[in-house]
Amino acid sequence: MIDRQTRKRLLKTVANRVIACADELTDLDRAIGDGDHGANMRRGFEAVLAAVDDLSAKSFGESLKGVGTTLVMKVGGASGPLYGTLFLSLGKSLADEVDREQVVDAFVAAIEAVKARGKSDIGQKTMLDVLYPVLGVLRESGEDLPARLKTVARLAAESTIPMKAIRGRASFLGERSIGHMDPGARSAALMVDAVVDVMEGFA
Repeated sequence: MIDRQTRKRLLKTVANRVIACADELTDLDRAIGDGDHGANMRRGFEAVLAAVDDLSAKSFGESLKGVGTTLVMKVGGASGPLYGTLFLSLGKSLADEVDREQVVDAFVAAIEAVKARGKSDIGQKTMLDVLYPVLGVLRESGEDLPARLKTVARLAAESTIPMKAIRGRASFLGERSIGHMDPGARSAALMVDAVVDVMEGFA
């Protein structure tokens, strides 16, 4: 049961993790983008923190949709619509009573929604290069699932370093985008890590 206390802890942990790494995200984006990913994500999740009491008072699904709406409104660039879509889609599928199979189904739907919104796919140096491998691990079971989720998210973000960007602003750099981690992949990995920290007991 994901009660109000758990919802609040989840939202605060994710928001604080992203905010704490905003400068890192900015540095990554400065290398292959317009350098605003960290500032944009900080602004979006500061807005989530400001509304966390109201958001966590709602059901799990409605709180996730509230996060999605906040990110769409507050985060600039491509990240706002993409992360907004991710949270909005998850919110449509998840309830306060949730198990791993339901999370898998919700994650599948959310990934498809992000793909459609960004007109992108795996292997194109985007957040999808983290979300897909995480989905693969979620489909598995075992007591070490939390550790494997954390590891695959980190390694998946690192796997974008040798990729050439196909979508987004980084794609304009062509070969010069190779050798840099995708900032969206990194922010996605940060969120997965934070969620696992809070939800380990539900794995």
